[in-house]
Amino acid sequence: MLKSLFDNQRIYLNSFFDHLDIEKTEQVLSLIEQCRGNLFFSGIGKSGIIATKLAVTFSSLGTKAFFLSAVDAMHGDLGRITNQDLFILLSKSGYTQELIDLIPHIKSKGAKIISIVCNENTPLVKSVDLSIYLPLVKELCPYNLAPTTSTTMQLIFGDVLAIALMQKKKVQREDFAKNHPKGAIGKKLTVLVSQIMRKEQAVPKCYADQTLLKVLPILSEKRCGSVLVVDKEENLLGIFTDGDLRRVIEKESNEAFSKTIGSIMSKNPITINPSKLALDALQLMEKDPNRLIMVLPVVKEKKVVGILHLHDVLQAGLKN
Repeated sequence: MLKSLFDNQRIYLNSFFDHLDIEKTEQVLSLIEQCRGNLFFSGIGKSGIIATKLAVTFSSLGTKAFFLSAVDAMHGDLGRITNQDLFILLSKSGYTQELIDLIPHIKSKGAKIISIVCNENTPLVKSVDLSIYLPLVKELCPYNLAPTTSTTMQLIFGDVLAIALMQKKKVQREDFAKNHPKGAIGKKLTVLVSQIMRKEQAVPKCYADQTLLKVLPILSEKRCGSVLVVDKEENLLGIFTDGDLRRVIEKESNEAFSKTIGSIMSKNPITINPSKLALDALQLMEKDPNRLIMVLPVVKEKKVVGILHLHDVLQAGLKN
């Protein structure tokens, strides 16, 4: 039963993607982009819930967007509306009376109106400045009654518009961070490498002329899975990891312990600056899923200032 429901939903949504009027959608996006006032969303029932979510999404991406209850609007909240505003009305049927009753009052304020509906040639379509039809095959509900596929389409449509507007406005990650200072998103956009890296005595370091035998205690004591090879001025020369240790012992056996680290280290390791976001470090470490980077030397002006382990990033709560 579950598989057939998922299969049906896929079919219904694919039909939505295949038959959506992209040209009309571009017009909707253009009207939103041109809005110089507030963006208001409204809907009744399940469509109202989607409208609320979309208002929050647009707002979080830097657009002044709000949900306005059709009922509250008729009881005083119309005072919030100006001729610079844009209203987006969500209705599956296109016959939602509360929204139809609201339209003349919005127009009297000089605001423009867009309707998002799943029925063409309805009162809501004929009364607004621009209407977009979301092609609905049927609801997933076996009785074709409970809003299921229709609300999913509304959500997809609105989210795509929000991201398209974000791209048009060239909203940067730093702008996004200002609206999300707390929680998981806030951490991803504000926590710096310098805040979670291991530093000072916690950084495993050695010199290139030291033998592997001399370096092994450092590798073991610091529990970082690697040793950073530096010169007398703390400039990074290379890195020696647990993996390098296994490989050199397999190849050289006991003779490996007399070799200098400089002769068996990995040169030109990938590094990161302490001022970078920890999220950037995580993405760098996971760039190749088949070859995860477990440690990153943290370097500023060629000098080692710290080391970042993948576990440090994960413990900071930056992983999805």
